[in-house]
Formats: sequence, C-alpha cells, structure tokens
Amino acid sequence: MATTTLEEDAVIPAAPCYWLAELKHFDETKAGVKGLADAGITELPRIFHTPPHLLDYRQSTTSSADDPNFILPIIDLTGANDDPERRKKIIEQVRDACGKWGFFQLVNHGIPEESVLEEMKAGVGRFYEQDVELKKPFYHRDLSSKIVYNSNFDLYTAPAANWRDNIMYQMSPDPPLPEELPSSCRNHLKELDCAAGLHVVCHYYPACPQPELTLGATKHQDDSFITVLLQDHVGGLQVLHQNQWVDVPPLPGALLISNDKFVSVEHRVISKSIRPRVSVASFFTTGFSSNP
Repeated sequence: MATTTLEEDAVIPAAPCYWLAELKHFDETKAGVKGLADAGITELPRIFHTPPHLLDYRQSTTSSADDPNFILPIIDLTGANDDPERRKKIIEQVRDACGKWGFFQLVNHGIPEESVLEEMKAGVGRFYEQDVELKKPFYHRDLSSKIVYNSNFDLYTAPAANWRDNIMYQMSPDPPLPEELPSSCRNHLKELDCAAGLHVVCHYYPACPQPELTLGATKHQDDSFITVLLQDHVGGLQVLHQNQWVDVPPLPGALLISNDKFVSVEHRVISKSIRPRVSVASFFTTGFSSNP
C-alpha cells in the first residue's frame, strides 16, 4: 500500500484545536467524501486543505506535448510468448522503464478490456454510488479486517485529508468469503483469491468543488514489490520524473505498473472538478502484512 512522504525540510505545524473535532465529525458520518459531494457543498472543509508546501508542486507539471522526453513508457506485450527475440526486447524495455522511471503502462497484456477491466471499474463505481446506508456496514478503521472501507486510511495522522474514499480487500493469505464482499463488485473480486501476498484497494475521487485547494492523493511512494493500477478515463495521476510532475494520460485497456526493484517512484493524484475518478490498485508483496 502507499506510504506518504513529505518534503524533508517541511515543518508541519501543530493541528489547531478544532482539527480533531472536525475529523471525528466527518468520520462518524460514515458517508465519506462521496457524502460531502452528494450534499452539494461548494466550499471545501478545512480538514481537506492541503498544506501550501505540498500544493506548490501542482504548478511544476509537464506533459508529452511540452517535451517528448517526458512521456511515460508504454510497453506492448504483443508476441511475448511467440517470438524469443521479441520477448527479449520486451524484457529490455521493462528493465529500462523500471530503471529510469519506475513506472510504465502495459498494453496488449491479454486481460479482456470490456469483460474484465471495464467491469471491474464499473463494479467499484456501483459500490461508491449506492445509498450510503448500504455502505455503512463496511465503514471502519480496523486494518486487521479483510475488508476495510473508509475515507483516508491515515485520516487522523496526515497533515490534511485527501479528497478520496477507499475500500481495501486483503486477498491473502485467506481471502474474504464471497458473501463478505460487497454485492456490487463481488463477482470480480472473488476471482483474485489465488494471488499470494495481494491486497486490492479501490479508490473513488468525487468531483471536487475547489480542486485547487486539495489533492486526491498526496505525493507518496508504494511500498509493495509490484503495484498494478487500473485507472479510468478521467485522469489526474502524475509521476515525479526528473523533478517534474508528469501527467499520466489514461490509455484504454492499459495497466500501469510500478515497482520498488530499481526506482520507487513518487506519484500523486490531483483533484478534478469535472466528474468522479475511479482507480483499482493491486499491491503484490513478498511478505503479506495485515497492517499495510
């Protein structure tokens, strides 16, 4: 799972006296950020105001249109199992991408787009968009549980809350029983029980009324051995490369891969005002921990 990192020389001021009370009030609604969006708020609550030393980095961004050297590698697996030379070339591409970027997009990987990937994202959306009373039984902060739904795992320790909700499934060593999974995404999640050392985190980023004041995910690194990320078409993911934030444009059917073998790259998610964003992250670890 992700670990948040702050600037080395940043000084985090002590939380004001109202801070804990507002965190608890928000948390005890069990409605999450989605509940705030559904309520039609037009001003962001103070607990979501990201500190300026983290928001400053929003401006240091680039894209492939600005500089072709800042294009996240895209690796095509076509022919990997049929042609030894092609396979060797792909391995070199993966090694190069891991060493220079620590992040790359994978296409033609063999996982059906419509029947699997799109349905996975749709299932996540169905869970978050259902009535809040149906979601409340899953809302808690016991990370030893196989299923944890809440808003911000680090709500009470982070310098500010991120504009997102999340639900985590621990799929190993003993996956949840089918009847324990939310019915909205049960059919797709229960098929993941064969993957040792795997947990899945499904993020939901509602449209934000003041995206310039907050982040969907603060700058962080993943501490998993390999992370496989499925994102929808909304965008917002950025990768830090050569001290520049690089946009990762959504690519239909692609999977985003990051690793800690060569480079544990920092990345973040900026908030959007246009529409909700959904992502599904699968974290593979060499030794599973019940407290990610």
